[in-house]
Amino acid sequence: MATPAQGEPFAEAAGEAVQTAVMSVRLIMAIADAVRRQQQRRKKGVEEELPPAEQAKDDAKAELKDLLPSDISAALLDGADWPQVAQQLMALKRAGVDLEQLLPQVGEIAVTVRDQVAENEAKVAAEGTGEWERMLRETLPAGPVREAMSSPGWPDISATMAKLDERGVDVRRLLASAHDAGLGVDQAVAKVIAAGEAPATSRDALLSYGPLTQGLDLPPDIDLADRARALRQLSIGTGEHERFMRMVREALPGREREVDLMFAHKQWPLVAARMAAMDDAGKPVKEHLAGLAKDSSWGQGRESLVGSRLLHATSSVLRHPPGKVSTAAARSQSATAGPTKTSSHLASLR
Repeated sequence: MATPAQGEPFAEAAGEAVQTAVMSVRLIMAIADAVRRQQQRRKKGVEEELPPAEQAKDDAKAELKDLLPSDISAALLDGADWPQVAQQLMALKRAGVDLEQLLPQVGEIAVTVRDQVAENEAKVAAEGTGEWERMLRETLPAGPVREAMSSPGWPDISATMAKLDERGVDVRRLLASAHDAGLGVDQAVAKVIAAGEAPATSRDALLSYGPLTQGLDLPPDIDLADRARALRQLSIGTGEHERFMRMVREALPGREREVDLMFAHKQWPLVAARMAAMDDAGKPVKEHLAGLAKDSSWGQGRESLVGSRLLHATSSVLRHPPGKVSTAAARSQSATAGPTKTSSHLASLR
């Protein structure tokens, strides 16, 4: 395919299939750059800035060589955002990523996308970002790539995913390929920083092990001390999080103070993650939450621990069929619920 002439509309010159393939390249580069930034922030405390655009354009063009198909490469170089893509490429190389290994992988993905669009003329209605956040949870395992994709650049990434979906691209398959490429970036950057390639199990993950995390797909380095990051790690968007909190409030009318105490609890994101997993699986979250009002024994006991008791009770009703669990039993599972009369009596006999 000929290189588009200067000034011609990109869609007309490159064709819809090639244009969409280039969009997939931009998406993967955005993901790879997000992984690089995230890794550098975590390991060094600061991310390295992108190199100057003019120099990056020349250097990146030389790096492309024959590593991308000629029609996709030509369209990419003529795109208005080529300077940004070039900066991302050179930042990855500077961070220790082998572009001669990465770019052929990106090229294979782009060719697949190009061919999918060429064969698929049907258009699919675009979905909102909440749909893509659910797809992330379903498609990608918890870890650095999923967290990076939920970074500040997420709105742009999700918009690109919606456009690809409109044009008949199998976004789930594309995400799986992007995950493999992103994981390679994560490991390459980690190696340069002289850090371990796999995140160590965090203290929060160790302390939360048990009923609260049973059956959930959680990253081993979950950081519950940073609420915003914890929600990113769990791929729970702002809109989703607010919806989950609203569902709990609706299940417990008149108990706003207790509910707010639960939301303020450090481990609340784990309960939100369970609600998200149930929502993804089509399970009736609201029916489960109704159990909190039917059995309010979580409200009994020391006032200072009501938020913790409600947290464990909520986790318990979500894990069991509606009406099949007592929230009093959930209280006994909480490490902060305090000793029962029986345990105190046994202690006095020792």
